[in-house]
Amino acid sequence: MLRLPIVKEGFPFIGIGLIVTFLLGYFVHPVIAAFPAVLTAFFTYFFRNPRRNIPQEKNVLVSPADGTVMEISDVDNDDFIKAPARKVVIFLSVFNVHVNRSPMAGEIKCQQYSCGKFDPAYKKNVGFENERHMIGIENGNLRITVTQIAGILARRIVSWVTLNDGLTKGELYGMIKFGSCTEVVVPKNVELLVKKGDKVIGGETIIGRIKN
Repeated sequence: MLRLPIVKEGFPFIGIGLIVTFLLGYFVHPVIAAFPAVLTAFFTYFFRNPRRNIPQEKNVLVSPADGTVMEISDVDNDDFIKAPARKVVIFLSVFNVHVNRSPMAGEIKCQQYSCGKFDPAYKKNVGFENERHMIGIENGNLRITVTQIAGILARRIVSWVTLNDGLTKGELYGMIKFGSCTEVVVPKNVELLVKKGDKVIGGETIIGRIKN
């Protein structure tokens, strides 16, 4: 996928903002144009897609998103992994980069979309209530799931992939607009290298290592 400094979902917001800013500044008054100008700058910032240095070690998993680790918990039996697992919950504020990346190389073997409410993404159990999109990724050694969860400001989950698509480690696969939460579930043979409160960078921060 061609890497653009701004993801294409941001173009309408930025384009309309520039047009409104110009029209108000030209036909009304430059001071009146300040508000749409600031809003346009925010959209440009929000939809940014910075370059990332993806770790190449085959036995490590990278963070699927920028943000703060809000929770690490045990999962008795994940439906896709078919075994006990651990879940890492990452909260993204409106100031974080909001594109999502694949934690590992593999193929998408499961995909589920669920409608729901729009509670704040940092609330406990929000993954069971809010709109969500889950993909299950599998390669020869491992199965994991990654779930995008909409928040109170996030009203649309964007996915650029579908079943049987192949993903490389750190590859973009979607985003959530305007504040969100991302969950990654891994089997117990993955040693987690992050803890609650850690700041992570999507595609760069190593969140787990596959045990031999």
